[in-house]
Amino acid sequence: MGYLYALLGALLFGANGSLTKLLVDGGLTPTQLTQFRTLGTALLAGAVLLVTDRAAFRLSRRLLFVMAVLGVAGVAVLQASYAAALGLLPVGTTLLLEYTAVLMVALVAFLVFKERVKTRLWVAIGLVLLGLLAVARPWDARLDPLGVVLAFVAAASLTLYFVVGERQVGRTSPLAVAFWTMVFATAFWAFFSGWWELDAATFATPLDLGGQWGSWVLPLGIPLLVTVVAGSFLPFLLSFSALKHLRATAAGIVASSEVVFAFAVAWVWLGETLDPLGVAGALVVLAGIVLAQTARSTKTIVDAELVLPAQPGVVGRS
Repeated sequence: MGYLYALLGALLFGANGSLTKLLVDGGLTPTQLTQFRTLGTALLAGAVLLVTDRAAFRLSRRLLFVMAVLGVAGVAVLQASYAAALGLLPVGTTLLLEYTAVLMVALVAFLVFKERVKTRLWVAIGLVLLGLLAVARPWDARLDPLGVVLAFVAAASLTLYFVVGERQVGRTSPLAVAFWTMVFATAFWAFFSGWWELDAATFATPLDLGGQWGSWVLPLGIPLLVTVVAGSFLPFLLSFSALKHLRATAAGIVASSEVVFAFAVAWVWLGETLDPLGVAGALVVLAGIVLAQTARSTKTIVDAELVLPAQPGVVGRS
């Protein structure tokens, strides 16, 4: 059951990348989309806590400060830069660049916190860099430079969340960390997202979800609700449930399959493809990610869409 939960969570997160791209192309700004995703997730997590753990609403001032840092720098910036990158880059490429955070976390652990890291980490770094080079092909200048920068900003933000989050999540429940970080992320973007510029009619705007399969039009509000529930909150719960049955290392490796699912969904749905060199590069990157997941003494589970902590030493999400 643990592997099933983790695999379903990765599938939902991977599929959500394509939906996020369509919503951004359909008229929502990356920051507005981020505002709705963080707000929706906070409301859902808060509702669950209200029933299961009301003590989670009472935190010390110090822990609240840490949650604010995680919410702003580790969630708000991550989600906005990820969504903005999707507006300029293919879904799979964006996720590949963002997932370099797995390596950044291991490097920070080794260089800053002096954790013992297995030798295979350096092999993993070489594999990921080589694979990214094959996917990005800088010599062809096919990728939007701003999109690449934004994807790496997302990776840096994700790294910060891992490094700080895994050292704090043991002080309260993972669901409480999810709730508080999303609350602070929502509060931050309330000043910058431009939500007040949205007209109520925007949610009724026709959005073509057909991709390469023709026309399939729905009001924008419906896929927006789907990305909040099925692309954010639900996959987090699946990842969290997986950790009841699996070690963090096993769950993290399965979660890395999000990249594969993202490529597959973007190929079937949006018609985004990679040539044989790009496919080979993606496989090499995935091999590096798997090695990096097992290279740390303190294990970490990665999630590219919501990035929600799961248990002490574990961080769990698009």
